[in-house]
Amino acid sequence: MAGGGVSPLANGMATAADWMSAASFISMAGLISFMGYTGSIYLLGWTGGYVLLALLLAPYLRKFGKFTVPDFVGDRYYSNFARLVALVCAIFVSFTYVAGQMRGVGIVFSRFLEVPVNTGVLIGMSIVFFYASLGGMKGITYTQVAQYSVLIVAYLVPAFAISSDITGTFLPQLGFGSTIADGPNTGKYLLDVLNDLNRDLGFAEYTKPFTGPGAKSMLDVFCITMALMVGTAGLPHVIVRFYTVPNVRGARLSAGFALLFIAILYTTAPAIASFARYNMVNTINNIEYSKAPDWFQNWEKTGLIAWTDKNNDGVIQYSQGKPFAGKPKFSGEKGSYGQELVSNTATSNANELYIDRDIMVLANPEIANLPPWVIALVAAGGLAAALSTASGLLLVISSSISHDLYYRMINRNASEKQRLMVGRLTIGGAVCVAGYFGINPPGFVAQVVAFAFGLAASSFFPVIVLGIFDKRTNREGAISGMILGICFTFAYIVNIKFLGGTAWFFNISAEGIGTIGMLLNAFVTIVVSRMTPPPPQEVQDLVESIRYPRGAGAGVDH
Repeated sequence: MAGGGVSPLANGMATAADWMSAASFISMAGLISFMGYTGSIYLLGWTGGYVLLALLLAPYLRKFGKFTVPDFVGDRYYSNFARLVALVCAIFVSFTYVAGQMRGVGIVFSRFLEVPVNTGVLIGMSIVFFYASLGGMKGITYTQVAQYSVLIVAYLVPAFAISSDITGTFLPQLGFGSTIADGPNTGKYLLDVLNDLNRDLGFAEYTKPFTGPGAKSMLDVFCITMALMVGTAGLPHVIVRFYTVPNVRGARLSAGFALLFIAILYTTAPAIASFARYNMVNTINNIEYSKAPDWFQNWEKTGLIAWTDKNNDGVIQYSQGKPFAGKPKFSGEKGSYGQELVSNTATSNANELYIDRDIMVLANPEIANLPPWVIALVAAGGLAAALSTASGLLLVISSSISHDLYYRMINRNASEKQRLMVGRLTIGGAVCVAGYFGINPPGFVAQVVAFAFGLAASSFFPVIVLGIFDKRTNREGAISGMILGICFTFAYIVNIKFLGGTAWFFNISAEGIGTIGMLLNAFVTIVVSRMTPPPPQEVQDLVESIRYPRGAGAGVDH
């Protein structure tokens, strides 16, 4: 709890840093850059989810007075088994989420220390373990205040510079919808030019929804957005932040501050995505490989960009389609740096270029020829975003094990010193597992994080909301709902991402299935609760009391 003494302003900044992970800083603009309209699901889902969290959950959970989500579930549903199910869900969600952060750290170190991505992940693991195990919640809170300051400056400085250069408009939020100031497209609107470029290259139009190669259906877009929204509201590492302020009013204030700090980055992301796409296509498409710009050669060393000359003309051809049967992989065997393909077989389409979407924000300043100090600043911002979220997630995992499992269920006589030792050992084990998934990720950073949000949506959100607003919901319903929701969602994701299965449920993707899992969870929880005995009267009275401010109704004749 950090002693409950953190100010709402500081907690708002720490919450923003905790919440804006490598997925927000590194990957989100990259996804929008490649996916266009459809990429806005991440923007809408994560921002809308924070509003849900601030209004629906945070103040009530703070008044309930429990420090972790499993603690809330265990006491609200008067069951250690419910606590155990919530504990397993919290750890599972947190591991999935932290894997995305480790991948982001690896990408940053890979480029700027000129080491393999896997080595970058190992370096990040060491850093996170060091200050998460030594600092605790108070240390991490003020570290995250500093990290927010770094990441927001790092995000805005290149955005201002590139917006001014391309459109002549200083504010990227306005430049995004402005005309191009220089070059062959002078006077044309930036988004119109991007539509034309995408169409010429065989991609879906940048601003057109639900149509074109690789486009998602309206139902899938809705489900992904909803899963991200309710997943945000159920994320355990964000919820626990509202216990570090002195009172319920502080929890509301810090939620408002966090939303403001988050909005600064999230309103800038679509602009950065558009600028990066415009500059990237114009600087490398139809350019002789021998004359490729420095940024291309720098990123090629990491294996996150790769080119194969399919028609032997020495010119880089970029278009729709996979260039290789596999993905490029870093290899140090060919000189100091080089790359080796998982499969040496080039695909039959015309596209010769592989670009990892996660590099777009980090490469953006280099593509735009900004000074080296700006490039370094963006790298620092990417690290700050990834490390701040990773540390918060590791604390959730360690507190869940040391407090909810070890202290509440195994050894009620454990001293604080013993619980701290268990927590630190847990962080060590969690870092190793997270590092493994950072080295062997099941997708792009934002995709991995989207899985975590789907799992949080399908497991936590219904039981937390019903636990606050429906006093009839009982332990049998909550346990049944959580188990069914997370098992269905997990099985669906594994079937598609690891077993090669198809999206059999109305063609909803793995990123969006959390919405269906959430609905199943809520339905089963309500039905089972109505078919079994109601909670004890004291639990119903507790639920009634947490929805009203202290003193509300005093003096009224009921």
